[in-house]
Amino acid sequence: MSNEEQKSLNTKNEVELDNEGRRKFFGKTALIGAGVVAAPMTAAMFAATAKAKSSEAASSVVHPGELDEYYGFWSGGHSGEVRIMGIPSMRELMRIPVFNTDSATGWGLTDESKRIKGESADIMMGDSHHPHMSMTDGRYNGKYVFINDKANSRVARIRCNVMKVDKMITIPNVQAVHGLRVQKVPQTKYVICNGEFEIPMNNDGKDSMKDVSTYRSLFSVIDAEKMEVAFQVIVDGNLDNTDADYDGKYFASTCYNSEMGMNLGEMITSERDHVVVFNLARCEAAVKAGKFKTHNGNKVPVLDGRKGSKLTRYIPVPKSPHGMNTSPDGKYFMANGKLSPTVSIIAIDKLDALFNDEIKPRDTIVGEPELGLGPLHTAFDQKGFAYTTLFLDSQIAKWNIEEAIQAYQGKKVNYIRQKLDVHYQPGHNSTSSGETRDADGKWLVSLCKFSKDRFLPVGPLKPENDQLIDISGDTMKLVHDGPTFAEPHDGTIIHRSKVKPDKVWSRDDSIFAETLAQAKRDGVDTMSENKVIRDGNKVRVYMTSVAPTYGMESFNVKLGNEVTVIVTNLDQVEDVTHGFCMTNHGVQMEIGPQATASITFTANKPGVQWYYCNWFCHALHMEMRGRMFVEAS
Repeated sequence: MSNEEQKSLNTKNEVELDNEGRRKFFGKTALIGAGVVAAPMTAAMFAATAKAKSSEAASSVVHPGELDEYYGFWSGGHSGEVRIMGIPSMRELMRIPVFNTDSATGWGLTDESKRIKGESADIMMGDSHHPHMSMTDGRYNGKYVFINDKANSRVARIRCNVMKVDKMITIPNVQAVHGLRVQKVPQTKYVICNGEFEIPMNNDGKDSMKDVSTYRSLFSVIDAEKMEVAFQVIVDGNLDNTDADYDGKYFASTCYNSEMGMNLGEMITSERDHVVVFNLARCEAAVKAGKFKTHNGNKVPVLDGRKGSKLTRYIPVPKSPHGMNTSPDGKYFMANGKLSPTVSIIAIDKLDALFNDEIKPRDTIVGEPELGLGPLHTAFDQKGFAYTTLFLDSQIAKWNIEEAIQAYQGKKVNYIRQKLDVHYQPGHNSTSSGETRDADGKWLVSLCKFSKDRFLPVGPLKPENDQLIDISGDTMKLVHDGPTFAEPHDGTIIHRSKVKPDKVWSRDDSIFAETLAQAKRDGVDTMSENKVIRDGNKVRVYMTSVAPTYGMESFNVKLGNEVTVIVTNLDQVEDVTHGFCMTNHGVQMEIGPQATASITFTANKPGVQWYYCNWFCHALHMEMRGRMFVEAS
């Protein structure tokens, strides 16, 4: 092959890579390669790929010392945590332990974390799904991120000034809390979440547990500040994903299994399922008027929102809808089809008429564009475009919302602008600020369930794939692959101007308020005293830390004593975190600058037991240690 022929072929390959995606590109080059020498073609293929990737990646480069423009809050899926990403670099900045146990920070081990986890402190795992930040007037306010645990029916709140969980509740009357979102306006008074699996309303283990006619799913509305369930609503079907409007009037949830079947065959007999719309004002009025019941021995008000209720409306949509997303202009709820190639566009301004029985439920549908196989979730930019993940097609579809509505009205409009291959089977996607009024149309991240051939092989359990896509131009451009572990189920992309974390802890922070209260009862000033309090078989050891020493080099206990070690970090430098690790006792925790942390364990080994700082803090970090002398009886 001549040089000119090779250049021509390279140019053709680059165009095909840009326009048709990686897999079609490989397919075409394989056909071309059948008529040329294999070795030069392979070199050309990789040269074209590298050149195209290099050109596209330039827009996402964040150089050393530079800061990302956005925070990404990613769920850790079945790892039970939340991860903080930098975007567009896609660097992992921090992992926030939530429903899991974390030996680095001591989350799940420390007394403070056990108090926060409350009745679920003995549960060591979780399945975190949908992280969403609190809002004011439809814009992120940087105060909280809320996240659900599908596995154990919990909701946790992360305080963004310290990036730590400060509240966690177990939702009563439900099993498997799935979709979670926040009220957008006037502010996040409520967090809304779906109880996915149907259970008997009085789930007391008696004969009624086999009577499936008593099974129901519940929509839960949580007071965001108190972290208490304000009320719940019984629905027909299994709730999936949810979202709120931009007027503070309506919540909407996709709902599958309208048949209320107990197995797959029973769950797919109907042609359609539905979207349940909740009228917030009517629900609050019903609670105030006492029109509710309670179940399972708790006091949570449970309203009846089944079909025919004044509190809800059921909008028929194609079978087994999945994602529920609100457009940033506040006009539409989008119900993603999953088993249907369509997305159902619900006009929010028609919901008043629906609740006044002036129109029929399907009259609220103003568009149902056909996008491809397996639409799961839709994200948005500020220009009227929507971006929908196509699970079965392994693609992102970019489409124009208003043109899709025109097509539904009978006009011949090509509303699909582009389909981009992603790798592979995308679930959730997120655009920069796309869940708020501030959608800016810069970046989209596709959270892909499989990676297959994208990375070096690491055994049967493979990483999954976060892919960064530039959506700032007329066409989407894939600019970054990022391997990730344990299902990054959902994520939200927030401009860095909205998040203002503290550099050091406040001494009176509520997270360790109970520990400080105990110190006060013991007559200890945690900022200056190193002291041992003996209370029968219980021993409380108070010590300070200043790099590179603990305030107490040793202390004595007896074998079998319940020992609580309380450490206060007196360092005021923002990155000098200390740790406390008691060797051979499963004891480890983090103590940030100006923080107090405590951990309780049994001194079950006699003799000398060393403790040391496990967070690097100083050039003499290795020398920061002490001894616990355990006297045998």
